[in-house]
Amino acid sequence: MKLNRREALALMGGTLAASTVAASSLATPAFAKNRKITVGALRFTSHAASFIALERGYFQEMGLDVELKFFQAATPMAVAIASGDVDFAVTAISGGLISLADKGAIKVIGGVLSEEQGIDGQKILVSDAAFKAGVTSPDKLDGKTFGMTTAGSSFHYMGSQIAAKEGVDLKFKPLQKVGAIIGALKTGQIDAWSIVPHIAKPLAGSGAVHIIGDVSDYLPNYQVTTAFTSAKNAAEEPEMTRDFIAAYSKGITDYNAAMVDGTLGDAGREEMVDLIHQYVYADKPREKAAKSIINGSMRLNPGVAMNVGSIEKQLNWFKSEKLVSGTIGLDQLVDSSYVKTL
Repeated sequence: MKLNRREALALMGGTLAASTVAASSLATPAFAKNRKITVGALRFTSHAASFIALERGYFQEMGLDVELKFFQAATPMAVAIASGDVDFAVTAISGGLISLADKGAIKVIGGVLSEEQGIDGQKILVSDAAFKAGVTSPDKLDGKTFGMTTAGSSFHYMGSQIAAKEGVDLKFKPLQKVGAIIGALKTGQIDAWSIVPHIAKPLAGSGAVHIIGDVSDYLPNYQVTTAFTSAKNAAEEPEMTRDFIAAYSKGITDYNAAMVDGTLGDAGREEMVDLIHQYVYADKPREKAAKSIINGSMRLNPGVAMNVGSIEKQLNWFKSEKLVSGTIGLDQLVDSSYVKTL
C-alpha cells in the first residue's frame, strides 16, 4: 500500500518520536521502458547531474521519461518519496528521511555531493553584525544563533559538528526555507549558517555576510547529499533503479570534467554553465549567474559511489540526539547493492 501525503507527513513526526508513529509499506508500480518517473531536486549547482542527464538525453537513453520536481528543503523531498509523488531524489540525510527509512518507506542507494580536501566546499557564514561584534572565526560562535531549515536537517547536523569540535554552544533557529535563512542572516536576525559555495560566496561579496571557515575542516569527506528512492523501488524495481543510477552517473561524469577537473577547457565549462543556468539562478542574467555557478563547483561522486562511513556517522548523531528512533540500523537506511561504497 502506498503512503498518501498525509500519512507521509504524519510519519515526519518521527523526526522527534519515530517509534510512536505507525505506517504502511510503500509500493510503486512497475514501469515499462519509456517509464515516466519524477526526480526531486533543489535549484543548486550540486544538483547539476539531474539537469545534465535530462538535457543531454541520458535518462531517455535508459528508457526513463523524467520530470523534475523542485523543492526548497530536504525533508519535503523525503515526504514526496514516501507519498509516491517522487520516484527518486537527491538531497542530504535528514531526520525525516531516516524516520521514513525506519518505517520501511525509503532507501539511500548512492552518494552524490561530498566534501573533499582541495576542492572549495561549503562555507561557514556569519552576519555582518556578528562579524563586527568579533565573531571572526568558528571558535567565537559560543552562544550565537545558527540558522537551519528544520530540526534534524543537514544544517542542524553541520552546525552541531562545528560546535562540538570548537567546544561552543549554538542556539539553532528553524526557518523552514533556504531563502528565509538567507534573509535572516543578511538582516542579523541569526548570527551564523553553513551553505554551499555558490550561495555563500555571492552573499559574502555583498558585504552583508562574512565567510569565517570551511565545513571540510570539521567534516572531512562528509557525504553531503545522497540519492534515494522508495524501499519498494530498491527491492523490487532493480532495473529501473539501475537505469536511473546509470543516467545520473553520466551526468556526474560530464559535470566533474567540465566544472571540477577542467578537462574540457574553457569552452566545455562555458557550455556547462549555460546548461546549469537554465535551472540555477535562471532569474538572473547569464553574466551574473555564471560566477556563482562556477563558484559552486564541488566534486560529485563518480558512479554515484557512496561513503557509507560518513552516512553511518550521521545516523549515529541523529540517534544520539534522539531525533530518530534509537533502534534503526544502517541496513534499514542504506541499500549498498547498487553502487561502489567508499
